[in-house]
Order: sequence, then C-alpha cells, then structure tokens
Amino acid sequence: MTAPTTPTTRPPGRGEGAAGLLEPVLREVFAGPPPFALHLWDGSTTGPADGPRVRVRHRRALRRLLWQPGELGLADAWISGELDVDGDLGEALSAVRRALAGRVPARPAPRSWPALLSAAARLGAVGPPPPRPGGRAKVSGALHSRSRDRAVISHHYDLSNEFYALLLGPAMAYSCAYYTQDDQTLQDAQEAKFDLICRKLDLRPGTRLLDVGCGWGALARHAALHHGARVTAVTLSARQHAHARALVAEAGVADLVDVRLCDYREIPADAYDAVSCVEMGEHVGRDEYPAFAARLHGLLRPGGRLLVQQMSRGATAPGGGAFIEAYITPDMHMRPLGQTVDLIEAAGLEVLHTEAMRPHYARTIDAWRAELTRRQDRFTALVGRPTVRLWQLYLAGSSLAFAEGRMGVDQILARRPGGARETVRPAAWCGS
Repeated sequence: MTAPTTPTTRPPGRGEGAAGLLEPVLREVFAGPPPFALHLWDGSTTGPADGPRVRVRHRRALRRLLWQPGELGLADAWISGELDVDGDLGEALSAVRRALAGRVPARPAPRSWPALLSAAARLGAVGPPPPRPGGRAKVSGALHSRSRDRAVISHHYDLSNEFYALLLGPAMAYSCAYYTQDDQTLQDAQEAKFDLICRKLDLRPGTRLLDVGCGWGALARHAALHHGARVTAVTLSARQHAHARALVAEAGVADLVDVRLCDYREIPADAYDAVSCVEMGEHVGRDEYPAFAARLHGLLRPGGRLLVQQMSRGATAPGGGAFIEAYITPDMHMRPLGQTVDLIEAAGLEVLHTEAMRPHYARTIDAWRAELTRRQDRFTALVGRPTVRLWQLYLAGSSLAFAEGRMGVDQILARRPGGARETVRPAAWCGS
C-alpha cells in the first residue's frame, strides 16, 4: 500500500481568510477599496498591492478599534505591537494621508452594523476591551490648576533624563532648532537657536534674563556663558530642575544662573531686562493665556524685551489631537500666530518682530527620529519597547504635521513700552 500523503496547506491569499471577511467592512468604511494594503495575522491580504503596507499582527487590534474607533484605537494597537507598517513609519503615514485625500472614513450606516458585527465575530474580534498599553497620562483636578499642570509636565518631561539626553543630543534642547546651513548638525542648529534668542533679546554682560519653562537649562547656560547674562530659570519638572542645576555648575556659571522649581504664577515680582519663553506657552491654556501674557508684561522693566517661541495650529484644531492628549501632553492649547500676537499686544506689549520657523521643526524632529531609530536597542533598555513605539508614532506624526503645514512654530519678539529713549539701529540679530 502506498502511504497516504499529508495534504499540503498554503496560506490564504488576497481576498481569502481574515482578509475576505474584513474586505466588506473596509469597503463600507472607505466607500470603496481601502487606500492601503492590509497583511493580516493569518497571512491573508487585501487592498492595493502597490500602496502602503499595514500589518495587523493580532486580531486584538480589531477589537481595540471596535471599542475605540479612530486615532486612539489605532495608537493603542501600534504601541502594543499589534499593528505595524513596512518601511519607514513617517513615509507610510504620509502615503496613507495622500491616499485618503478627499476621502473621509465614514461611520457605517446603522443598517450595516449586523453584517459588520457578524464579520467581527467570525474574525474573533468581539469580546471585552483589551487592556490598554501603559503610558497614558493620569491627571485630575481643575483644568490648569497648579497641581494639574505640575502633573502634566511631570508625565512627559520626567520620563527619564537619560532618555532625553540620548534623544536630544548634547544640546539637550526639546524645541525647534534653527538651521542656518544645509549640512548643519542638530547640535550646531540648537546653538544657533540659543544665540538667535539671545541677540533678539539684546543680552549683554549683567543683563537680567528670566527664562520661563527653561527645560534642561541649555538656553540659560548659553545666555550666561556666551553673553554674560544673569539668568533666573524656571521649570515645573523636578528632573529638569536637577539636570539644569548640574549643567550650569559644570559650565562654571552657577553664580550667574539661579534655577528654580516653581510655577510661572509663583515667580516673585521683579523687573527683568528680558524674558524668554521657549515652547512653554502651549501648556498655559486658552482661557489662562491673557493672564499669562499680562504676567510676563509685569515681570519686565519698562523697555525690557520678551521672546516667545511657540507652536501654532489652525483655529479649528487648537489641540494636539486625541493621541497627544492621552499620551503626550494633555491640556495643550495652540492657536494661529495672529491670535497669539493679539493676546501679547492686549497685555500692553509692543510686538517688534515675528519669524516663522516651521520648516526648521520638521528637520529638528527628523534628527530626533533618526537617533531613536539608530539607537533603538539602547532606548528600549532605558524605557521599554511600548514607550519606544509610542515615541516612534509621536515623532513621525509630529514631523509630518510640520512638513505639511498643519502646525507651525514662530518666534515673537516684543517690548514693554517705556524706559530709556530707543536708538534706531539695525536689528541686533542680523549681525550689523
């Protein structure tokens, strides 16, 4: 007798298996075939072969989307490793956005739900909500109360000084750099940004500078070391405070820089020659910004200068989106540049100059992304794989937002009226 042969099996192909069950759902959502290829956990595929390739590694990703449709469900699946893309994440996100141009995913009509739920059940996607990955912010209390603001800042900025040092490089600046040459390094571009701010503020030896939201102290160190300024630097982050103190001591300028751990509302009244606020105003809040601008006015002496570097968004999208609110920095509020200028002027300050820096931010974030990719194993050892994947998504999406002009960042230079008679001369930062 001939031994029976074991039937060979092949993985399901395009339009078969899980893909065959999912394809009608996708057609319902996208009013046609999906604009990207899906490779599912059983080896089946659907969607155009020449588009971006998305891999659903576990049916649990579909369950997340049933319980939490949209951005947060997708983010949770990505962070958990249940969803992936082939190639560079930023390029894939950009390709999907282009493919979706003019096509808004729709919520299925009520008549479609029985068939959709039947397909979901056959796919094994029906069940209790999966556990959320770690990393979501846990904040409570009144919006923009001091305790809540402190918790928000701590969630994001107290992640790990070692993580940020690895990501940001020696400049340790978590803000838009200023590229003056095509081949400039991130470090040099950050130093150029620090110097641009110092020259716009007309810092000189003995000038009293207040740096509100000082981060890890890089600008304060630069202002003291290279311009001789006497700096009061303020942060809400305990880890930033410790690092900034060590940084200025190592640079030998601890006698010129006083680093304080406090809220901007707790800064004692004084008359500073200059005030800087680099990408901190986004955390203040919509309703609180007029009082914030008035506070900055009150902390300047007559004739003193203010430099605000701040991100902007369109009036219809003032926040960072559901993912940013949940995982990165809750309670952020951004507005168009013109509205911020209006608020600064309403506080009694004279706006002298604005400078758009949007393309610089896309390049800055891409440098951070490259470092995250290059040293991924080291980052994973520091903070774990889910946090690394969270940051991959965060940085890829942020770079795309600036590159496509959906977000901007600007420097606004203002002056408190009064003081000594001004001398008309070329702008100090132009090198004249």
